Amino acid sequence: MDISHWILMIAIVTFTVVAALCDLRTKRLPNTLTVPAFVLALVYHVSGGAIESGISGAADGLVFALSGFATGFGILLVLWFVGGGGGGDVKFMGALGAWLGAIMTVQVFLVSALLVLLGTVLVLTYEAAQRGINRVRRGEHSPSDSDDDQSNPDLAEARVRRRLMPYGVPVAVSTWLVLAISELSRLG
Repeated sequence: MDISHWILMIAIVTFTVVAALCDLRTKRLPNTLTVPAFVLALVYHVSGGAIESGISGAADGLVFALSGFATGFGILLVLWFVGGGGGGDVKFMGALGAWLGAIMTVQVFLVSALLVLLGTVLVLTYEAAQRGINRVRRGEHSPSDSDDDQSNPDLAEARVRRRLMPYGVPVAVSTWLVLAISELSRLG
């Protein structure tokens, strides 16, 4: 494995670790993380292509990065329009797509969707076990949640935010899984 491949792997893993930790702590993926990552991905792929094959390689690297960006950004933009994610998630998947390219970005999205589904089932199962299945199904709150949501919108928003899964975490984990499988197939 050459040095440029190691640089790519380290950059992707570092970006996803930082994004996952940031999203876990703050429930946000800031532009100060996603925009530089996108620019670095462009620089990496264009310069790597130029070193390998001159102008045509640089063009190929640019197409690779931009198609990955468009794939990740586009998929999450549709979800954002229907209320299935935040703007930071859209930019995060776009920047990650610029690193991974279109094919791996789709793979990461599919694996992350499965992880979100699994996580949701686990959370609902845990809540059902803790509070009883009928109360969860009706959306009733525990006795400690006795304040009226309509009289206290901040409390209602806090409850909703507690249930939101920070999307950066399943995307990071799915990226690592996709990269590991890709590496194993390259070696074997």
